Amino acid sequence: MLKITHVEDGKPPCEDEIRAQLHRIITSTEFPNVGRGAAFLTFIVEEALAGRSSRIKGYTIALEVFKRDEKFTQEDNVVRIQAGRLRRVLERYYLTAGQADPIRIDIPKGGYAPVFTWSAPALVEAEHDSAASADGKERQVPVDQSGWIPEWRTVSGIAAAAVIVVGAAYWISTRSAFAPIDGAGTVGPDEPTLIIAPFADLGDGPDSKLYAMGFTEELLTTLPRFKEIKVFGRETSNELMPNVDARQIRDQIGARYLLSGGVRVAGARMRVTARLVNTRDGAILWSQNYDNNLRSRDLFAIQADVASQVATAVAQPYGIVAQADAARPPPDDRGAYECTLSFYAYRVELSPERHAVVRDCLESAVARYPTFATAWAMLSIIYLDQGRFQFNPVAATVSPLERALQTARQAAQAEPGNTRALQALMNALFFTQQPEEAIRVGERALAINPNDTELMGEFGALLNLAGQWQRGAVLLDQAIALNPGGGGFYRGSRALASAMLGDYRRAVQEIKQADLQKFPIFHLVAAMIFAEAGMEVDARREGEIFVKMRPDFMANVIAEMEQRNMQPVDQTRFLAAMRKAGMPVPATAERMSGASSAPSEVQLR
Repeated sequence: MLKITHVEDGKPPCEDEIRAQLHRIITSTEFPNVGRGAAFLTFIVEEALAGRSSRIKGYTIALEVFKRDEKFTQEDNVVRIQAGRLRRVLERYYLTAGQADPIRIDIPKGGYAPVFTWSAPALVEAEHDSAASADGKERQVPVDQSGWIPEWRTVSGIAAAAVIVVGAAYWISTRSAFAPIDGAGTVGPDEPTLIIAPFADLGDGPDSKLYAMGFTEELLTTLPRFKEIKVFGRETSNELMPNVDARQIRDQIGARYLLSGGVRVAGARMRVTARLVNTRDGAILWSQNYDNNLRSRDLFAIQADVASQVATAVAQPYGIVAQADAARPPPDDRGAYECTLSFYAYRVELSPERHAVVRDCLESAVARYPTFATAWAMLSIIYLDQGRFQFNPVAATVSPLERALQTARQAAQAEPGNTRALQALMNALFFTQQPEEAIRVGERALAINPNDTELMGEFGALLNLAGQWQRGAVLLDQAIALNPGGGGFYRGSRALASAMLGDYRRAVQEIKQADLQKFPIFHLVAAMIFAEAGMEVDARREGEIFVKMRPDFMANVIAEMEQRNMQPVDQTRFLAAMRKAGMPVPATAERMSGASSAPSEVQLR
């Protein structure tokens, strides 16, 4: 059996060890000798070691490192830009030359003060047992400079390498310390949980960055299709550093397995490295290098293979997992591929500004590639947001909601099992007054993609609007549990469900965590929740913000609610909460709605 032995003895690194690590970094060939990166890193490390961390501010760094004068202001972005560049250089260093280094020096986002921690184990010991050695003595297995244990030096040699993917799964299932999220959004005892760290960009050009982002996104789309694995969502993954430590994943997130790697581009060649790590002890369960031509079709084939092998290693000790569906790869076009990545950035922000950019990009992509199902699906959701949120309206003979439905059908026709296509069709049907059919599509989509947190959260939100608040809340809990970093949309919807179910304390907690300041509906929901929680000042502030962002909404409030298929009793509850928040609800609103037969003063309580 392999046992990890840590270099450290429980004490933090001392000053001499940290300075030695600093020297190791700035003299490495992987640390570019350009600009003031070395001076920047040296300055903040020495200030921290001298106990002067309070001086590690943008102003001080600008004066001391970049030689700005005392008139320096925050409008000069030199420190922020160079700090971002230095973080990327350190990420690259620890993924290449520094993988076996004993100490890590990191600069967490949000400041410039460095953090010093012990790195991953420097050596692996083989415990003596019947298979380890004939003489009963322990053996030390060195780690090579790339950070991998040489396969020919392990106990079983080449034969062990041949069976590691299949055999590891049983070992994983019996030794794992953490369990997945079950159907109620809580931790269950058996199934494995996996998080994907952003694949590191190890190249120098824009193509390398694009493919590193794309590879991560493809895995986040493909792996949730395996029912045997609970995969944390993309926003949570995107918050991680590419070289995140397995112990951090174990302690802070609770995922049992970490999938990470990097993409290096050199000319027309691309190398992708991937590895699966058990977060309990840092053991590498599976690793693979892929060398291909720089084409997105090759990237997609690699992604499908990695997804299949990871699923096999984690969940299928006695069988073969079905291969990921690679029958319809994305087009071999950098611009079209980049459009789909920008869509996810828009979904996190939900701002009109980003909406317009993504809409133009996706329209261009589908015009060039009319069978690109994922782009059609994303464009459908963009058109839907244009209609339901009034983002960037344009004059057209067809309404944006009808256009969203047409586009969703185009996506589903191009690729019937595509996750985003089913999600788009579900949404478009719902907002074109076909809620029963929308729910049926949602059920089918969830059966195909049971761990896709974006689909799960969207379906939960639609069930809420249809009056199924309890079931919607359960789905949203699952989405939040598997994607705690995706706070905005999920938590806003869950906050509303909590209020409708009478749990105002949680409603306030969730809406504060949502914090979608650029999204108008966020302020409407916040105003209603704060009003019912007795937070009058907050309620009126949020209500005023919403009315300013959507001045047309209150005059058409009944049409807006009916467009969302809200039940009559829920409409009445919403109207009462809006009034309580001081919003200008028309006096005739109840008579205009289907809720006229319901008690007019029923409130969220």
